Amino acid sequence: MARMAARNPSADELVDASDSALLIVDVQEGFLAKIEEDRRAAVVGRIVFLAEAAAWLEIPIVATVETPEDWGGLHTEIGRALPDLTPVRKEVFALGHDPNVWPVVRALDRRTLVLCGLETDVCVAQSALSLVGHGYEVVGVGDAMASPGAPHEYGLERMKAAGVRLLSTKQLHYEWMRTVPNARRFRAERPDVAIPPGMIP
Repeated sequence: MARMAARNPSADELVDASDSALLIVDVQEGFLAKIEEDRRAAVVGRIVFLAEAAAWLEIPIVATVETPEDWGGLHTEIGRALPDLTPVRKEVFALGHDPNVWPVVRALDRRTLVLCGLETDVCVAQSALSLVGHGYEVVGVGDAMASPGAPHEYGLERMKAAGVRLLSTKQLHYEWMRTVPNARRFRAERPDVAIPPGMIP
């Protein structure tokens, strides 16, 4: 049974779970190892949390891995959270131009594409811009993506300038949930999901 909140026509600026897909870009050990050590676990934790919430809401999820022979496979924590998810190999930085990934995304039939992952200034930003170019509404989850050092902010600025909506994990979660009963039911039905710090209002 679908758990998505009914669309509220008076709340068009909110991200609609029923029209969303979650795209997890290149969360692989080789890329994660370049991120400052004190940031790694928090970023992965927020990505896993988003994936768990998306799965509970029956939001489609696509995960990419860039040349895994170079950078490693999908991060084990994401694999544990989504055991039925098969990552898609990516060889083009912008997933909207990749011949393997783009057909998978296009076939989802969702118009709002939510991006998280690595690295903010290259694969995430280029993917966001390519999807804007294809006519999608693109949302970037700024605290669920990372690059080492200042390039993270450069990537966010590049996406914002292109019309990508930037939200936090907390903002997106509660826009997807939309109601207090939905948020409470998620926590009650999935007590095993680790809640990132600062998520409970």
